[in-house]
Amino acid sequence: MRELLVGTKKGLFVLRGEEPDAFEVATRAFEGDVVEFAIRDPRTGRYFASVTSGFFGPRVMWTDDPLGEWQAAEGPAFPEGTDTSVDRIWVITSGEADGMLYAGVAPAALFVSTDGGASWSLNEPLWKERIAGDWQPGFGGLALHSICPWPGDPQRLAVGVSAAGVWLTEDGGASWTTGFTGLVPRYLPEEARAGTNTLCVHNMHRAPAAPERLFMQFHGSVYRSDDAGSSWNEIAEGLPSGFGFPLAIDPADPDSAFVIPLTADADRVTPDGKVRVFETRDAGGSWTARGDGLPGDDAWLTVLRQALGRAGEGPELGLWFGATSGEVFGSTDAGRTWATVAPRLAPVTSVRAS
Repeated sequence: MRELLVGTKKGLFVLRGEEPDAFEVATRAFEGDVVEFAIRDPRTGRYFASVTSGFFGPRVMWTDDPLGEWQAAEGPAFPEGTDTSVDRIWVITSGEADGMLYAGVAPAALFVSTDGGASWSLNEPLWKERIAGDWQPGFGGLALHSICPWPGDPQRLAVGVSAAGVWLTEDGGASWTTGFTGLVPRYLPEEARAGTNTLCVHNMHRAPAAPERLFMQFHGSVYRSDDAGSSWNEIAEGLPSGFGFPLAIDPADPDSAFVIPLTADADRVTPDGKVRVFETRDAGGSWTARGDGLPGDDAWLTVLRQALGRAGEGPELGLWFGATSGEVFGSTDAGRTWATVAPRLAPVTSVRAS
C-alpha cells in the first residue's frame, strides 16, 4: 500500500491507498498549522514534519506512527549569540551515515542530526560562508531548500540556496566551495551576471545511479551538471517555460528528470491553463509532455517547490504532486497516465511518497 505525506497550509494529511484514484485520508495532524514538509526516513521508518505554528514557531516534529503522538525535536535553533532565529524549515533529508539527517532552513543554513532526528546542530562552516558572502534572499526569502547527499559517502554533499547558488562539500561539511559555472541569472542586469553568486536555485536533485549528475530547476531555466555540481549546462529547450519549482528524477535512470513548468515569475501558473508534467529521458536533450488524466482546460494551478514527490523506479515509478488549489494528482506508470488522488485538501506545500 502506498502512503503519501501531504503537507498543507492547514496541517499534515496522511493518505493511503493502492491506486491513485482510491486513496483515503488515514489521519490529519497539526490542524490549523502550516506543515512545510514531511518525510518518512526509509532507513528507520520514522516520520518527520516541519511544522510552523503561530504559537510555537517552526519546529521539527517526529513520530514512529503518524496516527499516534508526535514529539518535538531539540532544534533546529541557532546558537546563542548569533542574533538569528529560524523562520522556516524547508526540507528534511536522510543522510548517508547511521542516524544522520539534514535540515535546510531560512534564513539559509544547514542543520545536522546524528541521533536520528531527536536533536539538531548548526553546520557552522556554511553559516560562516553565508555571513562572509552577504547572501541575498530570493522572492521567497533566503532559503536552503535542496540537500543532495552522495550515495554511500557521508563526506560529500551538495545544497541549493535561494538566492546564493550551489554549495559543495567533500569533507562532511568542514569546508565548502561554490558550484555556479554555467548558470545564467537573467533576472540581473547583463553587466552584473559575471562572477555573481546571487543565483536563485529553485530545486536540485542528484541521480543516485550516477551521483556526479544533478538536475536543477533554476529561476528561469532548467540545468544539468555532469561534474557533481561544479558546472552546469542549460537544458530548458523544448519546455513551454524554463520557470518552475518542482523537480523529480527516476532513481533507475540518471538521464531522467520531471518538471512542472509555470509561466513566469510574475504569474506562476501552469502555461495555457493546462496541467502537464514534462519528462526527459535523454538528460534534457528533449522533453515530452505528460498530461493524460490531468486537467487540460482552464486549470491555472500553482505547484510549489516541494510539492512533487516520487516512489519506486523504472516503469513502475510513482509520481505525485499537489497544487495550491488543494488538489493532489498521482501516476503509477512513470507519468504516462494520471488520476486525482485528493480533490479538496488545503493548499499543498509538499508531497512525499513511500
